[in-house]
Amino acid sequence: MLKPRSVLIFIILLIIGAALVDLSGYLWPATVDLTRFKIPLRRDLSLHYGLDLQGGLQVSLEADMSGIPEKEKDRALESARAVVERRVDFLGVAEPTIQASRSGNSYRVIVELPGVEDPEQALLLIGQTAQLDFREATGEGENQQFVRTGLTGKDLARSQVDFEQTTSAPQIALQFTSGGAKKFEEITGRNVGKSLAIYLDEVILTAPTVKGKISGGNAVITGQFTLSEAKRLVAQLNAGALPTPIHVLERRQVGATLGAEALKRSVVAGLVGLALVVFFMIGNYGRLGILATMALIIYGIITLAIYKLLPVTLTLSGVAGFLLSVGMAVDANILIFERIKEERHWGKELHEAMELGFGRAWDSIRDANLATLTTVFILFNPFGWSFLVTSGMVRGFALTLGLGVLISLFTGVVVTRTLVRVFYR
Repeated sequence: MLKPRSVLIFIILLIIGAALVDLSGYLWPATVDLTRFKIPLRRDLSLHYGLDLQGGLQVSLEADMSGIPEKEKDRALESARAVVERRVDFLGVAEPTIQASRSGNSYRVIVELPGVEDPEQALLLIGQTAQLDFREATGEGENQQFVRTGLTGKDLARSQVDFEQTTSAPQIALQFTSGGAKKFEEITGRNVGKSLAIYLDEVILTAPTVKGKISGGNAVITGQFTLSEAKRLVAQLNAGALPTPIHVLERRQVGATLGAEALKRSVVAGLVGLALVVFFMIGNYGRLGILATMALIIYGIITLAIYKLLPVTLTLSGVAGFLLSVGMAVDANILIFERIKEERHWGKELHEAMELGFGRAWDSIRDANLATLTTVFILFNPFGWSFLVTSGMVRGFALTLGLGVLISLFTGVVVTRTLVRVFYR
């Protein structure tokens, strides 16, 4: 069994390490870069805020599954989520959240983009199906129609923004896969002198006349593009087309000012609650209450460090989970101290009463926290079971509550017990 002094030294070292992490970004840079010492570690230890605290855009997209076989709908939804995720990557948004959600016959992709500066541009990027296809002309004059050739966006290897040499107008350069290059060569070969139309989501972009067979697998889309439109289309083509049409079901935009105000109120509420807890503990348990307050401060230091190291994206629901876990951390100390009071009432010496109090309160503390962790597991839904909730707000609450419960078990039992043993030796 470890001696109390050895455990105390470990706790002190843990506090120092956690405090160094907590103060990163305030007293020194938040980025830890050990690559200069030939250690492959580079981490950003900034505290990450969610959409409701930082401001940004939340969009609910509903997928139209009417043309998808029943057995393929779940796969199509996951594919749509993956495509949206790749498109969001082009926005450069920090800590985006993209989740697939199914409820009955409703198939949705929930997108949260904290700190996004241009919500309309973001909506255009993530919500357009972006199904590209090439069509050849049949008939002449008024009877001319364009029919599909079988060459689509799936045959693209990559695309990029290019500029026309004489006018410097933005255009889109396409590079086909080896299979796509063969198709394109065959199509242009049989359509010399005819129009070859390029469609995006059933809308014609351009219909140039083919001057000769084109080999090499390269093509260019010209049109009245602005630079931002060309960049958006390139991002969509490179991310892939959505497997099914989607439309915006709901959108919610949170301003940065509103998010900052929500964070400020959350901090004030937390400090007021913490002050009340401290007064209660010291008023009821005296010196033991002071030690419990010290353990609670240590709990806060360690928890903040864990949030930065994982990292955890803080949301309002996450802050609520943290505040609830603070109450549970104090609850463990109350159970222990009340048990110590009972042992003293039965005539036990102080040191014996303390050891018995910690030992006999452990069963109640363990069972209560196991029940809470079971609820946390259900709310967090780590395996994405469709019959359980998948809301980001609920999962954020569950994550901070679960971490808080685990850390409070350490601070409420190990830290408090060590402090009591050291100060009452």
